[in-house]
Amino acid sequence: MTKTVVRELRGKELILETGKMARQADGSVVARYGDTVVLATAVSSKTQREGIDFFPLTIDYQEKAYSAGKIPGGFFKREGRPTEKEVLTSRLIDRPIRPLFPKGFQSETQGIANVLSYGDENIADILGIIAVSAALHISDIPFDGPVAAVRIGRVSGTFVINPDLKEIEVCDCNLVVAGTEEAVAMVEGGAQEMGEGDLLEAIDIAHAEIRKLCRMQSDFRKDAGKEKRTFTPPAVDEELKNRVSSLALDRIKEAITIPDKIQRQSVLDQLLKEIIEKLNTPENDIARGISTVFNSIEKNLVRNMILDHNVRADGRAPEKIRPITCEVGILPRTHGSALFIRGETQCLAVVTLGTSDDEQRIDSLEGESSKTFMLHYNFPPFSVGEVKPLRSPGRREIGHGNLAERALKAVMPAKTEFPYTVRIVSDVLESNGSSSMATVCGGTLALMDAGVPVKAPVAGIAMGLIKEGDKVVVLTDILGLEDHLGDMDFKVTGTENGITAFQMDTKIGGISREIMLHALEQARQGRLYILKKISETLAGPRENLASHAPRIYTMQIKQEKIRDVIGSGGKVIRGIIEQTGVKIDINDSGMINIAATDGMAAQKAIDIINGIVAEAEMGKIYLGKVRRITDFGAFVEILPGTDGLLHISQLSDKRVAKVTDEVKEGDEVLVKVIEIDKMGKIRLSRKEALREQGQKKD
Repeated sequence: MTKTVVRELRGKELILETGKMARQADGSVVARYGDTVVLATAVSSKTQREGIDFFPLTIDYQEKAYSAGKIPGGFFKREGRPTEKEVLTSRLIDRPIRPLFPKGFQSETQGIANVLSYGDENIADILGIIAVSAALHISDIPFDGPVAAVRIGRVSGTFVINPDLKEIEVCDCNLVVAGTEEAVAMVEGGAQEMGEGDLLEAIDIAHAEIRKLCRMQSDFRKDAGKEKRTFTPPAVDEELKNRVSSLALDRIKEAITIPDKIQRQSVLDQLLKEIIEKLNTPENDIARGISTVFNSIEKNLVRNMILDHNVRADGRAPEKIRPITCEVGILPRTHGSALFIRGETQCLAVVTLGTSDDEQRIDSLEGESSKTFMLHYNFPPFSVGEVKPLRSPGRREIGHGNLAERALKAVMPAKTEFPYTVRIVSDVLESNGSSSMATVCGGTLALMDAGVPVKAPVAGIAMGLIKEGDKVVVLTDILGLEDHLGDMDFKVTGTENGITAFQMDTKIGGISREIMLHALEQARQGRLYILKKISETLAGPRENLASHAPRIYTMQIKQEKIRDVIGSGGKVIRGIIEQTGVKIDINDSGMINIAATDGMAAQKAIDIINGIVAEAEMGKIYLGKVRRITDFGAFVEILPGTDGLLHISQLSDKRVAKVTDEVKEGDEVLVKVIEIDKMGKIRLSRKEALREQGQKKD
C-alpha cells in the first residue's frame, strides 16, 4: 500500500512516498520535487559483522543518464565507475547520517540513492540526503534520526533556500547544511570571501528549514514506519577493563604526552602488544577485547587531559598552531612549486599552466561544460608510514581535493585576465592532521610562485572539539589523534577578508550555535596567523612566469575574419601552427589565444594573423599580386583574401591599349588604394603608386 507525505518547500511540493518501488528493501522512499525524482533504499544485515571495530556503512549515490534524457557518452553505453560528482554526493549523504546509528551497531548497512529524473531544481543531492534518511527512519534499522538538508545561496544580498541552476550561477555563496531537529550536523560549501557573521546567518536560516523537513519525516514514520529491530549494545567486560587498566593506565598517560607521532604510536603499540601477550591465551582469545579497552582508556585520557588541563598530546594549548615553514620554487622544471610544512604534516604543491586544449571536459546531467582550474590531491601510504598498494584516488582523496579546489577557486583570476588552464597537484608527503588544509596553503604558495595573479592568498585551518557535558574545548590545528578521538572536524579556508570554503562534520549528532561561533572566531585568528607566515615567504604573485612555462598572447579579431584565419578545412591555421610551432585557439567571439614557450615564435604567428585579418587603408601603398585579368583592368590581391580593381586607366601615366601589355597574372605590382566605397569595394592605382615612389626617391 502506497503512503505519502507532502510539504511545500519554496513554492513547490516535496513528496515522500513509500510502498510502490523497491519493496524488498528494509526501507524504500521515493522523493519528488518538481521534475526531480530520487529513489532511496536502506538495507541492513540482520547479524553483526564479527572482528571489526567500526560501523560498516556504505552510501552510494547514482545518477542515471536516462534521468536527463541522455545516453552515456564514450565507447561503453552504460553507466560505469562513479563520476566525481557521484563520489562527492555519496560522501555528502554519508557524513550527517553515520553518527546517528547506535554505538556498537556493526551490521553491514547500505543506503543507495538513485536519481530517476533530473530537473532544473538543482536538488538531486539534497533529495538524496532527505530520502536516504527517510528510508532509514521508516525501516526497522536502528537509527537515531531523522536528518535533513537544504542548500542555501545568496543572490544580491538575499539568502535563498535551494537555489535552482540559474540562481546558483549568480550566488556569492553555495552551502549545503544538514542536521537534525535539534542541531546542525554538517556544513559544506564555498563563498566569495564571506564574513563569519554572514555564514552563521546562512546556517541559522538553513536550520529553520531543516527542522520542518525533519518533522515531515517524523510524521511519515508515524504513518508508514516499521517497528525498529531490537539492538543491545555489547556489554563492557568490567573485569577485563580493570585488568587492562591496572597494567596500562600509568604507561598510557606517559605515552600520550610524547610529542612525536611516530614515537608515540610506537610506544603505544608496543604496550598493547605486551598486555595482549600477558592476558591472552589460546584457550581464551580476548585480544580484540583487550584492544577495545586499551583504545577506550587512551581516548578518555587524551580527552580528559584537554578538558581538565587545557594540554594536548603534543603539549600545545588549545588555540596554538604547530610550527610552520614554507618554501617556494623548489623544483626547477615545474611552472610553480611550494613545500608547506606544519608540524608533522607536509604538502608538496605543484602548479602546471596549460592552454585551452588542457581544459577538463565534463559531461554531466546538467549538460556539457569545461573546467580551467583543477586541483588533484594524492595521499600516498608512506605519508603515514604504512604499506599499501597504490590505487586510483579514493573517496577521501576526491573529497579533500574538492574542498581545497573550492577554497582556491574563489581567488582565481578571470579567463579574460589570465587565459591559462591551471592544474595544481598536491602530494601529501607526511600527515598528522589536516593535509587538506596544508594543500590549500601549499596551493596558494605554488600559484603565486607560478605567477598566477590570484586576488589574495588563501589559508586553511582545521578545528576540533572535545565535549563532555558542559565542558567544551575547541582545538585549533588538530592532530590526527585529536581528529580520531574528538567530536568534530571543522575546516575553514579564506583570505584576510573572509571565508572561501567551509566544511564541518560532527560525531555527536550536531553542535550548538554558541560552539560554532566560538570555533569560527578561533579559526579566523588561526587563519590570519597562517596568512602572515605565507606572506613572509612570498608577498604576492611573481611578476613573470617561469622561463619554460607557456606564454599565452591574446588578440581580438572581427568575427567575420575568423574563417579567414581558420581557412577551408582548417588549412590556414594548421599552416601557421606548423610554421611557428605555437598553439592557437580561436573562440566564436574572435578572441585568439596563442601559446608558445618561444616569444619569437609567438610574435611570428601574431604577425601572420595580423596580415590575414588586416584591412585595406585609404591612401596606403601595397605590393600586391595580380590574380585575374579582364579587358577593363586587373584584380590585385593586396592582403590575404582582399582584392582590389586596378582599372586599365590606372596602370600607367601613358595610354594603355591592352592590360596584358603592362601586367600578367602572377605579377607582383605596387598599387595605391585610391577609393573604398560603401560596399567595401576597393579601387587601386599603379600609376599613383609609382609616382609616389618616384617622388620619395627624388
